[in-house]
Amino acid sequence: METLTVYPENKEQLDALTAVMKVMKVAFVAHEEPEVYPDHVIQGVKDALAEIQNGKGLLPFTSAKDMLNQE
Repeated sequence: METLTVYPENKEQLDALTAVMKVMKVAFVAHEEPEVYPDHVIQGVKDALAEIQNGKGLLPFTSAKDMLNQE
């Protein structure tokens, strides 16, 4: 049997499709859309990883006192 992939555009469509499939006893699996991060967040993570690879990252803190004494 074939598999269908549907892309409802809003919650109303999703609810209607889900209801129809339940009534027709069609097996389905719902997947949430992966979370998309803004470009500036992705760039910040890339920059931080590059700093760590270049030895510019901060060493891990061993205690609260160490954290407060960082400059």
